[in-house]
Amino acid sequence: MNMIPPWSDFVQNALAEDIGRGDITTNTFVPAGAEAEAVLVAKEDMVVCGLPVVREVFRQIDERIRILPEASDGAGVHAGNVICNIQGPARGILTGERVALNFFQNLSAVASLTSQYVERVDGLDCRIVDTRKTTPGMRLLQKYAVRVGGGHNHRMGLDDGVLIKENHIALAGSITNAVESMRSALTHLHRVEVETETIAQVREALEAGAHIIMLDNMSLEMMREAVAIAGGKALLEASGNVNLDNVRDVAETGVDLVSIGALTHSAGNKDVSLLVRF
Repeated sequence: MNMIPPWSDFVQNALAEDIGRGDITTNTFVPAGAEAEAVLVAKEDMVVCGLPVVREVFRQIDERIRILPEASDGAGVHAGNVICNIQGPARGILTGERVALNFFQNLSAVASLTSQYVERVDGLDCRIVDTRKTTPGMRLLQKYAVRVGGGHNHRMGLDDGVLIKENHIALAGSITNAVESMRSALTHLHRVEVETETIAQVREALEAGAHIIMLDNMSLEMMREAVAIAGGKALLEASGNVNLDNVRDVAETGVDLVSIGALTHSAGNKDVSLLVRF
């Protein structure tokens, strides 16, 4: 039994946006009964991500189109490698090409960048996690790509966990007030995270009973001090100004998590081609 993926609507919307009332070019000169074979080819080294989405794109266009993978999501491929073969009605393959590539190129870029960050902290007891800085409408897929690249997910959305940020603290009057308000409204299943910018705030968050403390844009020295103060009483998450050059230094301070918005908002797209062979 074929299950409809939870992101099927994303694909449907993308196809509607691109195809509109029909593919004028393809439908004009490609015979309705023509069959074709195409290959998805990597033009640079990457971590593959998004083949299930490619499959769904072509399923929605024409269920007769077959996807025959030569790699799987999470696999590393080199420039020139064939990622998958695509066989079936030529019109459907040509019409779905751009949408399939749009998804696949971005998701592979997110997975590839995440993999680079994960490699930088190899051997350390520290997780690389994403943020909510995702492309609107693409969050579920981009966070999937982070996992494919070896990273971990932070909150999926605002309804997924408690994170008291600086504006919440300003409105509450203090970290203590904000945490107490949340703890009285939550069940025992919820954990409370607090964003901090100073060591004094770290101390206040600990005393208030925060389960997770975000160290926002702190220096390495401040992070090490926060780790010593926390003493394992709360998880510590480093955030802000983290890049591939300094992520290992950040992880070596002893923090439990490093959250990186760039995994999704700055990954760009990998260079991939879909080449049709009639």
